[in-house]
Amino acid sequence: MSGQRLTSLDASAEEGFEMTEARKTFHKELEDIRQELVRISAGVVESIPKCTAILLEQDLAGAEEMIMADDEVDMRTIDLEERCIQILALQAPVAGELRQVISALKICAEIERSADLTVNICKAARRIHGHEFDPKLRGLVLKMSEQARHLFSEATSAYLSMDEARAAAIDDMDSFLDDLQRQFIQAIFESHAAGRIDLQVAIQLAVVARFYERIGDHAVNIGEKVRFQVTGWLPEHSGAARHRE
Repeated sequence: MSGQRLTSLDASAEEGFEMTEARKTFHKELEDIRQELVRISAGVVESIPKCTAILLEQDLAGAEEMIMADDEVDMRTIDLEERCIQILALQAPVAGELRQVISALKICAEIERSADLTVNICKAARRIHGHEFDPKLRGLVLKMSEQARHLFSEATSAYLSMDEARAAAIDDMDSFLDDLQRQFIQAIFESHAAGRIDLQVAIQLAVVARFYERIGDHAVNIGEKVRFQVTGWLPEHSGAARHRE
């Protein structure tokens, strides 16, 4: 009988060891996904001033290089999405682990769209190649670029450190970028009215301003996903609470 009990204990210990190893592998996969997301997001942070320099310096070769490089970002984000879906299907995560996978899926989409926006700025640079615009407009482009870069950098750092307070602060910082966009649109009207830029350039610059503003919005969205992962909070919860009142 004692031999049977030992055999049973050995089997239980072996099963427990296998479960522990499986959990370690699962957690490592989650962390690998998070670190890869951070790396791709950091690449977007670097791309924002790069596409701005391409726009202001009318660098056609640089524009083509950035446009071609977007395929790699698409490939990496698709791979991450597939890994997340596989985890949902095979591991059936719950509670905090489920929030981590869902957040990664959503953040992946925000990063990919932001990378697309930097490419769109390069495409706009091609369309207005050969057209100069005045120093005030150039200055505002630089300010929008820097604020968009700062917002995305903060979102990336908040996700890396799982800092809820840092993530929550991004929404307030986005207001400054919105103000810059409005100033830029007004400056475009003034420059066109004064005959300093033609209509086609004015339209393209207005679209570029929208691209910077959208990058800021994606940074805000990433911040919201960080808060969701840490606490389970979503912005929709605030609206629902107001509705109940």
